[in-house]
Amino acid sequence: MRRLLLVLGFIAVFIGGFWIARSVFMPRERVVTQAEASVLLEKMKTVAKLVTVEGYFSELYNHKDYWQYDWWIFRKKALLRIKAKVSVGFDLEGLDIKADTATKTITIKNIPKEPEIISIDHNIDYYDISEGSFNTFTPEDYNKINKKARDLIEQKAKESDLIKQAREQGIEIIDLIKFIGESSGWIVQMDSVATKLD
Repeated sequence: MRRLLLVLGFIAVFIGGFWIARSVFMPRERVVTQAEASVLLEKMKTVAKLVTVEGYFSELYNHKDYWQYDWWIFRKKALLRIKAKVSVGFDLEGLDIKADTATKTITIKNIPKEPEIISIDHNIDYYDISEGSFNTFTPEDYNKINKKARDLIEQKAKESDLIKQAREQGIEIIDLIKFIGESSGWIVQMDSVATKLD
């Protein structure tokens, strides 16, 4: 009987040692993540845009949505930070430039009057998302939040001095074009739109 207990004890120690060694020295299972993407170029278009000013924005945005009553079971909230780069400048697609080498005259027509927001590149970081028992976020909700965030940045950009600074930068560029042309012995003529920008 004593011999049987000794053998069973030896087997238990061996199995315990094997299990401890296996858990210590065997590599841990890793989380496997798979991702697939299909990127298609839908359309390519040539553009002529002059960015004269870029503005960088960082906003905290608090979204709250509830049904009828503002109780926790009906409420969903999201706190997010929006970081954005807003590019402001001029769309030069209609610009018409002609050079007459005989008279050494450069004629520039259809200069845009006012700068505009050319692009808004924004990223959203979600800090806190809480959902009620009867009111949860859907993919459409996230799309709406994304659009509202972009609209908020666009509104803030229009309220800021970006348009004014872009206009001033545009005047400096026109003056530089005139200076370069006239210092090279050319006559630079601009249409009435250009004089409004001056």
